[in-house]
Amino acid sequence: MAGQSQVSMAMAKKEDDLPAWLAYRWRMGPSSVVPVCNTLISSFIYINQSSYHDNDYKLGVFHTLGLSSIMSLFGLANRNQKTFRPKKNAPSGSKGAQLKKHIDATLGSGNLREAVRLPPGEDLHEWLAVNTVDFFNQVNILYGTLTEFCTPSSCPTMSAGPKYEYRWADGVNIKKPIEVSAPKYVDYLMGWIETQLDDESIFPQNLGAPFPSNFQDVVKTIFKRLFRVYAHIYHSHFQKIISLKEEAHMNTCFKHFVLFTWEFRLIDKAELAPLYELVESILQL
Repeated sequence: MAGQSQVSMAMAKKEDDLPAWLAYRWRMGPSSVVPVCNTLISSFIYINQSSYHDNDYKLGVFHTLGLSSIMSLFGLANRNQKTFRPKKNAPSGSKGAQLKKHIDATLGSGNLREAVRLPPGEDLHEWLAVNTVDFFNQVNILYGTLTEFCTPSSCPTMSAGPKYEYRWADGVNIKKPIEVSAPKYVDYLMGWIETQLDDESIFPQNLGAPFPSNFQDVVKTIFKRLFRVYAHIYHSHFQKIISLKEEAHMNTCFKHFVLFTWEFRLIDKAELAPLYELVESILQL
């Protein structure tokens, strides 16, 4: 694909040289606002005292912290955030907290391949549930940084390059796929995912409660559609991502996303076609 060599080069930035927890600590939820602030301040000191002189990369690391509202206090973000959807919390209960701590601990190791693996002795469905909430939040915030650039006029269809176009249907309110603009598609998608996450018959709020027999099918559909958001951003808005100094953040998020979906075979290979060269570079196939 035309833009993928540039994307692959961006993936080669030194993002793995810094602790991965910088990119993910903020996803703990509202209760972790204070620790995130401390992390932001600490990382500011760490990066500026480091030997790195790539200013674009340094700013990209700040964006990996993700909390645009906190970043704005430092003058690092002033873009439109009104379309951000509220962050979702992982299922409650002591097991949920344990799994969340495990995610943060393994991400902190800097090894994303290890971070995505099912912890020994843990339930696969519970692991998928906690991570689905995390990836929803991640894509939600990523796309939110582009809402003033991804408009019905600039993106009249939800596409990933000239060969791939996505139409929306949820099987309930919209049964026949319809052509919509990219922002409308993403709005439909995020609303649909929220409905799934809020349905306790699909995503039990108390970990340990039974999951439905079709749970993995629901998760696969969520991840397949979240991938389409990444595909649209890379094909239609990657130059804007670069100009906003956010490529390090986005590439790290996508790398984590790809490794997780590949580990649990959540997306069919054919669905990955719009970004397959980039996916291959991540997986080193």
